[in-house]
Amino acid sequence: MVREQYTTTTPGTSLERPKNEYVYKIGIYGWRKRCLYLFVLLLLIILVVNFSLTIWILKVMWFSPTGMGHLRVTKEGLRLEGESEFLFPLYAKEIHSRVDSSLLLQSTHNVTVNARNSNGEVTGRLNVGPKMVEFHGQQFQINSKDGKPLFTVDENEVVIGTDKLRVTGPEGALFEHSVETPLVKAEAFKQLRLESPTRSLSMDAPRGINIKAQAGNIEALSQMDIKLHSSDGVLLLDAETVRLPKLPEGTRGGPGVSQGLYEICVCPDGKLYLSVAGTGSTCQEYSRVCQ
Repeated sequence: MVREQYTTTTPGTSLERPKNEYVYKIGIYGWRKRCLYLFVLLLLIILVVNFSLTIWILKVMWFSPTGMGHLRVTKEGLRLEGESEFLFPLYAKEIHSRVDSSLLLQSTHNVTVNARNSNGEVTGRLNVGPKMVEFHGQQFQINSKDGKPLFTVDENEVVIGTDKLRVTGPEGALFEHSVETPLVKAEAFKQLRLESPTRSLSMDAPRGINIKAQAGNIEALSQMDIKLHSSDGVLLLDAETVRLPKLPEGTRGGPGVSQGLYEICVCPDGKLYLSVAGTGSTCQEYSRVCQ
């Protein structure tokens, strides 16, 4: 800035203008000016590079107004098309596939699904591994399409809610403890076999046990004894012929010698009882049992 002095004169008088006493320069000059231009140029270059990188990222990641790549944002939530890989845990309220395709969860090690409460504690866990499927929780239940429980497991019991339980293994089903069921039935044209290899086999019912074979025989085999016991009632053998082919037969001996053998007698009402065997029938001697 230049400060000037002005002197007033009368007409016809000439005075010399005094010289400038002080001169001030305003602006940036020299190396500061060059540094400023260089800094502005550097900012311009960075701006162009950032803009180019932003355009490249938008193009590579397939950004669009509806989502990113195969990921679409809809009113119902997020829709993911094709195969995707998640490097960290995925948190979601509901996961389902499209109507015309199935949902596939695949991992090189295992697939783990956790359910947590409001405190972040795991209340249920499903782990699908290469050799085993594990479930940790208070109850595990499988339902049908209409909501009917088919299989339920908890700490106290296992409930199978189907109308028919079919075991297709060649060795059948193995039960280490008691089994409670209203009906045990084999498939058509196949045999039903109840076996206890090392212990006894017991069948108990409060009202009765019905064993029926419509197109075959019923066999009861035991290494020791076979006991048919009715606490309140009778034992009914309803058949045209009742045979006991392996009963021991005695030989003729002296009078009153039974040789430890007994004779099976039948009352008119069908009641069976034993009488000491003799040379002849002794059922008449014990006929008072039928009275």
